[in-house]
Amino acid sequence: MPRRSRLCPAGVSQHVIQRGNNRQLCFTSDNDIAAYANWLMEAAVKYDVAIHAWVFMTNHVHLLATPHQEGGVSAMMQYLGRYYVRHFNLTYERTGTLWEGRFHSCSMQSETYLLVCQRYIELNPVRAGMVADPADYKWSSYRANGMGIESKLITYHPLYLSLGKSKLERIKSYRETFASEIDKEQLSDVCYATNKGLILGTDKFKTEVAALTGQCTLPKKRGPKPKPR
Repeated sequence: MPRRSRLCPAGVSQHVIQRGNNRQLCFTSDNDIAAYANWLMEAAVKYDVAIHAWVFMTNHVHLLATPHQEGGVSAMMQYLGRYYVRHFNLTYERTGTLWEGRFHSCSMQSETYLLVCQRYIELNPVRAGMVADPADYKWSSYRANGMGIESKLITYHPLYLSLGKSKLERIKSYRETFASEIDKEQLSDVCYATNKGLILGTDKFKTEVAALTGQCTLPKKRGPKPKPR
């Protein structure tokens, strides 16, 4: 069966997951993560992609990004993979693949899902039992979005900016959203759409994306829901 073509229209935000092959480690030190983040920033600039959120875990990565040119996210991830895998293999004297095939992604309707997805990404270390508070994990965008720490990597999404008129208001409003659990149905939708490479949004939104890409955006019959990771 031919694999589904990746939908990457300009101006539509995407959730990206990149996993280590067979769940193996893709980062073994802070230096590895810093190298990955550096090439991510280079690639984002080169291919005009805005990065809104991220988390670098030991064996996988989550990104929330908006490309400003068609195919920008795919080009960014190819660039990043090429340079980082070379670094990893040379550093640890290994050969072969590092990542689990193609990265997974979904395009999403920002008004409904973007801030849900952003919280999901930044809560990864908490769900994994690595920290009790997302602020305690330094390799995520929470320190920028929820604490106001400057980052060259981040571009704040307009929805985040709408949370307050000032930086302090936005940080306060954003942190308050972490006081309640993410809606389970919305979270399940994000996970399912990302793993299947679908469009996440209303039927009207899917029709609009279909018009932009010239591809069918309607999913086949839905299978079992994946567990959040």
